[in-house]
Amino acid sequence: MMERAESCQKLYTRLRLWEFPDEYVIEPTDGSPASSLSISRVDASIKLVDAIAESISVRVPKIQTIFGVVGMLKLVAGSYLIVITERECVGSYLGHAIFKVVSMKILPCDHSLKNSSPEQKKVESEFSGLLKVAERTVGLFFSYDTNLTLSAQRLNDLGDESKLLPLWRQAEPRFLWNNYMLEVLIDHKLDPFLLPVVQGSFHNFQAAIGKEIVDVTLIGRRCTRRNGTRMWRRGADPDGYVANFVETEQIVQMNGFTASFVQEKYGAVLAIDLVNSTGAEGRLSDKFASAVEPILSDDLRYIHFDFHKICGHVHFERLSFLYDQIANFLDKMDRTNVTQSMIGRKMLESQLRRIGVFAAEETISSHPNLDEKYKILWANHGDDVSIQYSGTPALKGDFVRFGKRTVQGILNDFYNALGRYYLNNFVDGTKQDAIDLLQGHYIVSVSRDMTPPSQKGGLESMAHFPAALCVVSVGLFLTILSLGQARYDLRHLFFAALWAAISIGVAAVVQANGRIFCNRPRLHKPRH
Repeated sequence: MMERAESCQKLYTRLRLWEFPDEYVIEPTDGSPASSLSISRVDASIKLVDAIAESISVRVPKIQTIFGVVGMLKLVAGSYLIVITERECVGSYLGHAIFKVVSMKILPCDHSLKNSSPEQKKVESEFSGLLKVAERTVGLFFSYDTNLTLSAQRLNDLGDESKLLPLWRQAEPRFLWNNYMLEVLIDHKLDPFLLPVVQGSFHNFQAAIGKEIVDVTLIGRRCTRRNGTRMWRRGADPDGYVANFVETEQIVQMNGFTASFVQEKYGAVLAIDLVNSTGAEGRLSDKFASAVEPILSDDLRYIHFDFHKICGHVHFERLSFLYDQIANFLDKMDRTNVTQSMIGRKMLESQLRRIGVFAAEETISSHPNLDEKYKILWANHGDDVSIQYSGTPALKGDFVRFGKRTVQGILNDFYNALGRYYLNNFVDGTKQDAIDLLQGHYIVSVSRDMTPPSQKGGLESMAHFPAALCVVSVGLFLTILSLGQARYDLRHLFFAALWAAISIGVAAVVQANGRIFCNRPRLHKPRH
């Protein structure tokens, strides 16, 4: 039912990259009788060629195996081709192999830069530096045979004509990570080279339930409309796209049945407000409740659940109170907007009952092997998504992974919080610029980019001074505390050195740069 019909041209699964002094040639090597793709290193012009060997005698190339073409970006004076150099098979989706991008390579087509002005060269260098950041993008997945941008339901609903289209044309643009980068190649009708890539997560496992085997898959699809880092991409835009939206799909396959549970913006919506009921968050919650009240209906419900007040930092078992309030709503549908693993667990149990595997009162926790693998599935998913936007694994992940809060988990949250503070202020501004460049949220223009913007300073740079002072103070305190404990346990010497290094590092940056953590994004103008 879910099988993809044969399209006119399949994607090339293995390619050979020839790096000549004046061109790149990408040759299909998976047995497909096809022309090779040639890209000029001077002006990035693209053409298909039938012969390569004739020119080898006069130009000695570098040769490398690659596994896909991600796309191409145009900067001030040059263009840059992005290819996949390493991949890893991480499982299957409805019978089709799924691969994770392990490494990518940026191939510059910038020989024309030799004739550019010094200003152009300076700006080109700055923007090409952002591509080096983009080269390290994590959480990218693809398939040569099926469309990862579409949920199981949407794949099943594709008409016969749509199934014959190239994968990039079937794709949901919101979840096509390289949508903008493919535009140049699309114009040249290079369908077998156009590999759709999704950013998010992909995990699956198999477990035994009695004599039966259940296959569970969890897919996260990150929307490209307003994606970015934790502090530099917030709120919603005028078109209603919210920051860092992720569609999460949980698929169970067993005894010939396939059931899918999707967090989506479609259909009936259950909006759960988890913010505090007091203070600034309380005022925001009140405003949201007032705004949504006129449109509440059977298909749109709103519930406020003060997460911190009810659950605190350790009592996450109290999420069952939330489930009791929404259980009737979930029973009416196979998909909702709730993201918690607890909801996914309840839905999976419901699906297993409907296909006759679970008895009425049977639960996942009554099967230890299934229970353990399910917890790990959601914990890994949460870490993947968190790393992409915050740079660290998810906080409170120990509850999802082990079903309870642990001392180690609380310590990990502390370390991750410190890591997030550093990344937010030192790294994420540049990372956000790189994301905006890749996604086409910012288009490089020769006329407006001739003067690279300067870094901020002065009073504005002092905005984060209290937080920096706090980090230094806490670091020094913990250094002294650890040294005091070192006589009982030598491991505390390591922690003393760690906290001292953090404190000294922060102080050194403040002194050397004359400003406090002023890593501002430089790209402000939107794509037109």
